Amino acid sequence: MGMSVTISVATEQDAEQIFRLQYLCFQSEAALYGNYRIDPLVQSLDSVRQEVTSDCVFVARLGEEVVGSVRGSVTEDGAAAIGKLCVHPRLQGHGIGARLLRAAEGALAEERGAKKFRLFTGHRSEGNLRLYRRVGYETVGTSKGADGVPMIVLEKPASTYATTA
Repeated sequence: MGMSVTISVATEQDAEQIFRLQYLCFQSEAALYGNYRIDPLVQSLDSVRQEVTSDCVFVARLGEEVVGSVRGSVTEDGAAAIGKLCVHPRLQGHGIGARLLRAAEGALAEERGAKKFRLFTGHRSEGNLRLYRRVGYETVGTSKGADGVPMIVLEKPASTYATTA
């Protein structure tokens, strides 16, 4: 009998699993850019712990194992910055990333008053771009990450999250 993946708010006890999962998941992004100093790979466990307690963080669980996560926080301009969306490589392509994204969008709009959602992804990250566009995000610009990776900036109004949920 198979188990289903559940989405829930992350707890402090999840921080270490999120940290390990993030390190595993972002290896492919680092390889894509030939840059193993990207933020998700150099972030400290203490920093992940702090994000879990202060930000809007959701996890996907398969039994007791954290197999996906996403984080978000509302910025001064009322936009919700969503980031570090990751799903264990063995479970990618099954809609878990979209479910995590919807959970974060819902909480950020309903509980934290976000007016729009904003995320960044590397310009070569075609799988990420497909997902984000499929759930209603549109390219609004480009930027360069602190690690030097060219990024695409995508946004969508918070009022649309319910229609893509």
